[in-house]
Amino acid sequence: MGGKIDGYFDCTSPYSYFAFVYLRKHRELLRQYGVEFEIHPVFLGGINVGSGNKPPWTLPAKATLGTYELKRAIKYFQTEQLSPAPFFPILSVVPQRAMIAVKDRHSNEKFEQVFLETWRYSFVTHVNIEKPEGLADLLSKFLDEAEVKEILRLVKTQEYKDKLTAKTNEALKQGAFGAPWFKVTNSKGEVEPFFGSDRFHFMWEFLGVEHEDLKIVDKREGKAKL
Repeated sequence: MGGKIDGYFDCTSPYSYFAFVYLRKHRELLRQYGVEFEIHPVFLGGINVGSGNKPPWTLPAKATLGTYELKRAIKYFQTEQLSPAPFFPILSVVPQRAMIAVKDRHSNEKFEQVFLETWRYSFVTHVNIEKPEGLADLLSKFLDEAEVKEILRLVKTQEYKDKLTAKTNEALKQGAFGAPWFKVTNSKGEVEPFFGSDRFHFMWEFLGVEHEDLKIVDKREGKAKL
């Protein structure tokens, strides 16, 4: 029993957000099985280019289905109402570098809180965090003025350009073609990839996490109880 989930997320991907919310909701239950998870910011644009994939909104059929899928996911994961902003999609390079800098310099809980807020800004309040002023406004909700300035400085450095590139390439080497992407290691040291926010039942099987799979309720059982 035990294992680790490494998740590779980008703030332009609402399904990364749904998976993030779900994992945090179940963190303590997962710890009962010795399973931890770690979130890694990556550049989804780089993953798409590197894998030869195309964003779903660029394909008319996927874009049409996506309007239904987004509503369904919001209901299932019980999140705030998300909707694409007029400026969607943003070039997420700088915000993702900023998330790596926050992760390097602060506690994991602080990092996760800040990273979660990127989706609220992009899909709820519709503030463009690709712009320096938008990103600064987001960071200032969690960090003091001096730290915000330092994060905004760091995102321009070669160090953090390289760090984001390295994490993105790390996911690509695993076979990633989108986000959320997961590298999951079980208690035997076996590693398997998982993609998307709707594969957790497969993940739990691989990790040995006891769970109840989706099942249709037998109405006769309810009548018998009466």
